[in-house]
Amino acid sequence: MATQPVLFDAASHARRWIEEYRAHGLRGDVLAANDDPAWAATFEELAAVAADDLGQARERVQRHAADIGTGFRIMGEEAERPWPVSPVPLLIDGAQWRTIERGVIQRADLLETILADLYGPQSLVHRGHVPATLVTGSPYFLRPLVGLAPPGGCHLQFVAFDLGRGPTGEWRVLSDHLRMPTGAGYALENRLAVSRALGGLQGRLNVRRHAPFFAAFREGLSAACHRADPRIGLLTPGRYNASYAEQAHLARYLGFLLVEGEDLAARDDRLYVRTIGGLKRIDALWRRLDPRMLDPLAFDTHSRIGVPGLIDAWAAGNVVIANAPGAGVLESAAFAAFLPQLATRLTGADLILPSIATWWCGQERECAHVRADMASMLLGSAFGAPTAALTDTIAAADMDDARRAAFLADLDRRPQDYVGQEIVRLSTMPVVIGDRMEARPFTLRVFAARDADGAWQVMPGGFARIGEHADTRATVMGDGLWSADVCVHGADPVAQVSLLPAPDSLHIRRNPGTLPSRVADNFYWLGRYLERGEALLGAIRLMLGNSIDADTGAALARDTVGRLVGEIAAGNAAPRPASLRRADLVPFARTALEATGGQWQSVAQINASAQRIGAGSRDRLSADMVRLLDAPFPKQPGMLDRCGSLQRRYAAIAGLSAEHMGRTAAWRFHDLGRRIERAGAIARATRRFGLPGASLDDLTTLLDLADSQISYRQRYLTGIARVPVVDLVALDPGNPRALAFQVEAIRDHLKKLPVLDDDGMAEPQQIEAAGLYALVTTVQAATLDDETLAEVERRLIRLSDAIAHRYFLQGAEALRAAGLTLA
Repeated sequence: MATQPVLFDAASHARRWIEEYRAHGLRGDVLAANDDPAWAATFEELAAVAADDLGQARERVQRHAADIGTGFRIMGEEAERPWPVSPVPLLIDGAQWRTIERGVIQRADLLETILADLYGPQSLVHRGHVPATLVTGSPYFLRPLVGLAPPGGCHLQFVAFDLGRGPTGEWRVLSDHLRMPTGAGYALENRLAVSRALGGLQGRLNVRRHAPFFAAFREGLSAACHRADPRIGLLTPGRYNASYAEQAHLARYLGFLLVEGEDLAARDDRLYVRTIGGLKRIDALWRRLDPRMLDPLAFDTHSRIGVPGLIDAWAAGNVVIANAPGAGVLESAAFAAFLPQLATRLTGADLILPSIATWWCGQERECAHVRADMASMLLGSAFGAPTAALTDTIAAADMDDARRAAFLADLDRRPQDYVGQEIVRLSTMPVVIGDRMEARPFTLRVFAARDADGAWQVMPGGFARIGEHADTRATVMGDGLWSADVCVHGADPVAQVSLLPAPDSLHIRRNPGTLPSRVADNFYWLGRYLERGEALLGAIRLMLGNSIDADTGAALARDTVGRLVGEIAAGNAAPRPASLRRADLVPFARTALEATGGQWQSVAQINASAQRIGAGSRDRLSADMVRLLDAPFPKQPGMLDRCGSLQRRYAAIAGLSAEHMGRTAAWRFHDLGRRIERAGAIARATRRFGLPGASLDDLTTLLDLADSQISYRQRYLTGIARVPVVDLVALDPGNPRALAFQVEAIRDHLKKLPVLDDDGMAEPQQIEAAGLYALVTTVQAATLDDETLAEVERRLIRLSDAIAHRYFLQGAEALRAAGLTLA
């Protein structure tokens, strides 16, 4: 009798996992004594994906997060880390979520009311409800903004709160995030990664979607602007910011321009973005920049990443900034001590989501309480900045005698700098550690944004941060080891809402939108660096290969090697070797290939430059391109093997550029950089290896450097001759590696890029390109000489300078009045 196949039972695996997890007996866990069928459904979906291997489920979700491009950076580190996502989401039922939602809206309204008073009549201070030192002592209170009404009438457009769930199920607010609320992009990316891994969970549990929240925020920000079709930017500090990957993802998802301070310019109390088509009006900024760095004329005069005049444009009502500068004054732990009384006084109701108990030592009675009871408290900075005794929040019980004495001494000197807070115990949730589920404490970050009517909309869910250790004290958990999607579920079906266009949408758009000058600059130099690295790699491979042997070859071969070494050394890739013997050439090649530190322009150094540009352009590059640029330098034992690995990587990047990038202005600048770099390399190589008197080895080397060996052999069957080689490499417009091909492509790109004036006259960069094209297309291979090729190189340098001057507006360059498009 045939054996019947054993069917996999996902439900039984789910029950077993839940029973094993509950056997730990953790009090206050979200799964303890919880027979919610939603949890059973979640683990059934996990079992369907991973069978009996929970580690596989974790790796699958992590792989999806990597495909999305999710990452983060630790302060002081240059490389990004992958964003850690748990395959097990946090589940919150609709009834419990409605309480959280009401509490978030109440708190956001309360904070808006307080901010309007602190930067307006300041009646709360005058009446003694808020101590003056609580306001003026905060580094985030911006006195120059007192009396200025924010455009749109609201200080807060987007807020976030960290919530902790206690062992008995109550939720409390651990901290407020008003200056630069981060994490909404990570919540979105967590949802994408988990939904791809557990595809059936959303429909099965009727999980509420994030898209309506983001749509409401976008509409709310637009409604606060004067123009009907506003241009909105997401202002980032740059790629070294810890959450830059999240910012790039949000800008792409919401359709905002990702801009840095150097992209922007204030003129006549209006804000503009510098683009390749001139200055374009910016109506609103969602900022991720410290407000003190926003405008060196208004705040910190040392700021190099802000926009001079931005606050004047904001004060004039011509640009919305979300959130308004100065909102961070309410983030301080000290202010949390006053929120319960302020809520009762201003709203007539207690806080639905209470803050953790806090005592500000700037008050005599509260300071005495902290002194007497500090053994059971957390001690921290009142205003978030490090103090003389504390750099971070710490449990007093964890202090040694010396640290406790230092704290008490500074508390005597400056009591207003400190707070005491209760120690919060957190609930736990399941997380996959290795190949099993374990309980870890978690916090929940929730988000709220204003819609087009000014009302608060709360993101259904948010993201959970999961602690590394089982210790449930909130202070021990820190930033957490893992993150988790948060699913708000219920019995009612959820509408399929997305910011992506509907499948049957008839709206068509072929204009890719505004291209900031900085982005054009980055794409141009990305193309140049990639082409430069590939050309240098080709020369190194040729020198190391067997086609030329400097030890045993003829004198002419030695001359060719010498010229090849000169070509590499002229690019400052490595110091010229002592001799042309292989014992000296190998170290020379190794330096040109792998040297780091900035002294030599090696392949590794050039790759690092390309990598930095790619990291700062991830909102416009595909995930595959970013991965290839970020790939580590090859580690194969043989140098030629490493060269081969790099060559394949260059080929893959070139293929993505040629076949996967839309023919937008960004692509044109990228290709323009490639063409100018390649044209210069071919001109130099022809001068070294293709002029009268060139040997057979010289000509072979020239064909190899131009990657034209096969083309020549197919065209000429009688052997290698100088004039045909020069014609193919330099003057044949049908050879994609030839100088003439590059010059024609350069001319065509510059014809299709925008110009400032509509008078029909050519701009300087177009004139330079036309002159270069005329020079190259009118010369003959037989008469092509060193002076002509030198003139080509000089013209390429002038052309690059003209392109940079026209399109790459940088730093404090004066704004040009003529021909600007102030749209």
